[in-house]
Amino acid sequence: MFKKFLKLIAASAAIAALSACSSSAPATDNENASDKDASDFVSLSEAVPDAILEIRYYSTYNFVGDRIDGYEEPCALITKEAANALKAAAQDAEELGYRLKIYDAYRPQTAVNNFIEWAENDDTEMKEYFYPELDKSVLFEQGYIADKSGHSRGSTVDLTLFDMDKGKEVDMGGTFDYFGELSHPDYTGDLTDEQIANRNTLRDIMLKNGFKPLDTEWWHFTLENEPYPDTYFDFPVNEDSVNAE
Repeated sequence: MFKKFLKLIAASAAIAALSACSSSAPATDNENASDKDASDFVSLSEAVPDAILEIRYYSTYNFVGDRIDGYEEPCALITKEAANALKAAAQDAEELGYRLKIYDAYRPQTAVNNFIEWAENDDTEMKEYFYPELDKSVLFEQGYIADKSGHSRGSTVDLTLFDMDKGKEVDMGGTFDYFGELSHPDYTGDLTDEQIANRNTLRDIMLKNGFKPLDTEWWHFTLENEPYPDTYFDFPVNEDSVNAE
């Protein structure tokens, strides 16, 4: 299992080094999709070029343990409105000595369906890393898995801060996508003062620039005035989706 963990870390590091997309593939038909029109979306790496991308659902280092359906390239897409706000947030972060590190942005409904299928099977390969305190059977009940995601509306981003002086992520006292109370933004528990301060710094930057937090995930923020509050998109995550002529 330790070798498996090292393999996952290596895969994650490789993904973090990639900040652009390179291939294309057609959209997947999905009866639950509300819209496949990506005309109001942009590539996050083009809109916020200083952001570091570590797209976890393109890698195998995530709670499923495999690449997620709909993530066809290691890039991030987001609505133009959210991109503008995130660019301002990146500038504020830079003034404090940080860069934004992105784990996920737009998430197609196809990916959400992949999560649902996983939640209903008996695979627990990644339990010790992402949900050690929970039985997989309660993930729906406790809201960690749902049939719709705010990410599919295009104006939500999962992120952390990267310390430019130290050359690494800041210590938030818990990993992205950990299912449990430890991930709650207001959790203090056994966190250090530095870890609590780091969470508050990220929160302050995002709130200042028009994003609202989620009370169960310190890394999750949605644009307050999102342009598509009732639309769940299902085009794939690749640059051709936003650069189609």
